Amino acid sequence: MKHHPSLIKLLLTFLKIGAFTFGGGYAMIPLIQRIVVEQEHWLTYEEMLEIIIIAESTPGPVSLNVATFVGFKRRGVLGSLFASMGLA
Repeated sequence: MKHHPSLIKLLLTFLKIGAFTFGGGYAMIPLIQRIVVEQEHWLTYEEMLEIIIIAESTPGPVSLNVATFVGFKRRGVLGSLFASMGLA
């Protein structure tokens, strides 16, 4: 069941991912997927795959693009802003 996380939860989740992941954007994707899909149930596996595909074809760091799209999918423009700030 998908639910809408609070903006602070989005910020703290992506802050944790950004602070404790080494190896660049592609190294963050499995951790983002595990937290967003398996632990928090914010997205389905198929939605996450779509986001990764779009993020790879969009200019900029792939992990930041994924965070932006996840935030937007769950909480709109403010969600994308908070998720991006957490990861950056």
